[in-house]
Amino acid sequence: MVVCIAEKPSVARDIARIIGANSQKDGYMEGNGYQVTWTFGHLCTLKEPHDYTPMWKAWSLSSLPMIPQRFGIKLIEDKGIQKQFSTIERLMQSADGIINCGDAGQEGELIQRWVMQKAQAKCPVKRLWISSMTDEAIREGFQQLKDQQEYQPLYLAGLSRAIGDWLLGMNATRLYTLKYGQNRQVLSIGRVQTPTLALIVNRQKEIDNFKPEPYWVLSTIYRDTLFTATKGRFTSKEEGEKSFDTIKGKPFTVTKVEKKNGKEAPKQLYDLTSLQVDCNRKYGMSAETTLNVIQALYERKLTTYPRVDTQYLSDDIYPKCPQIMNGLYQVKYGGVPAYAELVKPLGGKPLPKSKRVFDTAKVTDHHAIIPTGVVPQGMSDMERHVYDLISRRFISVFYPDCKFSTTTVLGEVDGIEFKVTGKEILDPGWRAVYALPQSAVSSSASSSSSESTSQEDEEKKEDEEKTLPTFVKGESGEHTPTLTEKQTIPPPYYNEASLLRAMETAGKFVEDEELRAAMKENGIGRPSSRAGIIETLFKRHYIRRERKRLVATPTGIELIDMIKEELLKSCELTGIWEKKLRDIEHQKYDPSQFIAELKEQITDIVNQVLADNSNRHIAITTDEDVKKKRRTKKNDNPATASTAKNQSSATQQPDSLVGKPCPICGKGHIIKGKTAYGCSEWKSGCTFRKPFTQ
Repeated sequence: MVVCIAEKPSVARDIARIIGANSQKDGYMEGNGYQVTWTFGHLCTLKEPHDYTPMWKAWSLSSLPMIPQRFGIKLIEDKGIQKQFSTIERLMQSADGIINCGDAGQEGELIQRWVMQKAQAKCPVKRLWISSMTDEAIREGFQQLKDQQEYQPLYLAGLSRAIGDWLLGMNATRLYTLKYGQNRQVLSIGRVQTPTLALIVNRQKEIDNFKPEPYWVLSTIYRDTLFTATKGRFTSKEEGEKSFDTIKGKPFTVTKVEKKNGKEAPKQLYDLTSLQVDCNRKYGMSAETTLNVIQALYERKLTTYPRVDTQYLSDDIYPKCPQIMNGLYQVKYGGVPAYAELVKPLGGKPLPKSKRVFDTAKVTDHHAIIPTGVVPQGMSDMERHVYDLISRRFISVFYPDCKFSTTTVLGEVDGIEFKVTGKEILDPGWRAVYALPQSAVSSSASSSSSESTSQEDEEKKEDEEKTLPTFVKGESGEHTPTLTEKQTIPPPYYNEASLLRAMETAGKFVEDEELRAAMKENGIGRPSSRAGIIETLFKRHYIRRERKRLVATPTGIELIDMIKEELLKSCELTGIWEKKLRDIEHQKYDPSQFIAELKEQITDIVNQVLADNSNRHIAITTDEDVKKKRRTKKNDNPATASTAKNQSSATQQPDSLVGKPCPICGKGHIIKGKTAYGCSEWKSGCTFRKPFTQ
């Protein structure tokens, strides 16, 4: 009998159906020479400190550093897990062979290897390696089973990562908690979470310490078009007024009209991080929520494997794309075809094959996230949002480039040069995929504006996208000059979208060129772990949300300030790890050397902190502190508070709110309707529209 072990019961059921194991047993299915069983994700974990010696059970500075001579694994203490493991153990003890059907990645390899080790399996093991859960993919995978030994380096890299995280997390967390935590809160330290927290804290300090400086911009309106002086900003009002006086009353002359045609290629397919970023910006979904939704879509066979960090497809996917398109053609929301009009222009001819989409050399374990072609039924609103993003992105990469014309007009007044730029879409190309109505999908979406976009970026974007009137070189006429005072603005707070991007591109913060190159592919953490890291920072009360902003608490700020070992809170540590772990995976680095070096590093960190005689402590942020902060914020903003009330209470708000900036989107202003107050941008998706009736 061959035992197949999957990572979840739902996956096991699909595999069992395909291979003919249709007889339901307690904890497994059987038939056609197979027994198909499952785990619930992790059944085993690395042993805890007290499992090695009773001396490590109580938290004590004198017991640090805790470095086991040999690491071991144990079953997670849960009755359901223990019952399922006993079934797995019994099946594996008598098996003729095992097929590892775990998720095809480093974590999936580690999960199943530990279970097999704990069950003391002795028989040969094969590996099922697939990127989607469609029937076709499962059948192909069983026809191309690999020897598990081929994935030994992948397992060793995953094991090294787990041991490294144990050594750093267990020792540093106890160390900082006992030394600085006032015995009231666990001060969690981690290779990924601490540098991520440092990104938020450092940005917040930059904002807090920012001192706005005034500057003046000289511009003029000629033929209802705003031209801006190319000299840039004036740092003093006197200098700006001098230039203003120079051009006042003198004619404006067009000196150059330049048109350039350009092309814009379709956006690349989604990896997990880019999908999480778009879901946060467009729908306000957290990274963790997006991961849970896309995982559910994968298990329902609607999309491919989600925990990926590549935006390319391997060449062998190309022949399957017409079938996927056919599936998308049949998708309907509320009885209305969702993508038929988008797929039609691609029909009747071979799909274009671009290196921006198909490049086997840039695909490692899995390809980019795409639909499978299975027609979805009964999706929730959030599932539909995520599925729609993935489907439109997939369709768009087969569309032609967007063609546009950029017009630059230069003008001059008494030696002072002015400029305006406009952009005209000549052929929308792939942009047509996003221009068609999406009301069936996005009706409940929140505002898609991102707080990470600065005011200057918005102005630049608007300037580039406007179409200009026709100007002729040499023409001249009257104009209306203006001198506008503005202020420099601080960088924006991180939100989940911008933080995910910062984690992904964290290599830019590393000075060492080799380490920066190592982080180019992974950044801080793996795509699948970043959502959990952000949630951990919330649970530890290191950060909190203010609308979309991620704001560090006093505990988070003081923890980063307290850590003197720069490597613990820098992106460089992750860079060092990722390079070595990748070398382990490629059999260029010895895992035992990686662990030995880390043990030495942990010992040095412990000794440095123990030598600190400053008697400093870190402020503690409790659950009540977080709730109190939320209540304070809510009460301080009557407009925001009103969104939670019914219309009758909304009508009692003071008229003094009218005309003030909207507290939700910041783009509109408060206006008064027939029955209530609301935001002028409510039709554009502002969530403050709810109690408002026009």
